[in-house]
Amino acid sequence: MTETVIKGLDHFVLYVADPEATAAFYALHLGMAVQRFGPEGRLALGFGAQKINLHAAATPFEPHADRPAAGAGDFCLLTDEPVEDVKARLEEEGLTVESGPVRRTGAAGPLSSIYLRDPDGNLVEIANRV
Repeated sequence: MTETVIKGLDHFVLYVADPEATAAFYALHLGMAVQRFGPEGRLALGFGAQKINLHAAATPFEPHADRPAAGAGDFCLLTDEPVEDVKARLEEEGLTVESGPVRRTGAAGPLSSIYLRDPDGNLVEIANRV
């Protein structure tokens, strides 16, 4: 077996229909920092030591995934805030939490998770390590 050479996640790209609208959603509801970078003023969402780069699915930045599509994402974000409290706050803000809290298995062990969708329909899991 090959020794692990990957030590963490720096960023990933989320293909979206409208980067500005997506950035506003994540900033308003999940407290992420909206960042602009590069000469094109590309958008990203910062949190902790990671970020999500937002690329317009219709005009993705080169190089890009083979079939970039808005709404094809499914990922988990960790929080220290109890997910029950996150769920209550999101519902107060008018968002639909589709599932949870439910037990799941994460990269480092068990999670307590809730699930919602962003403006493109990406499935966003928000979880506490248990």
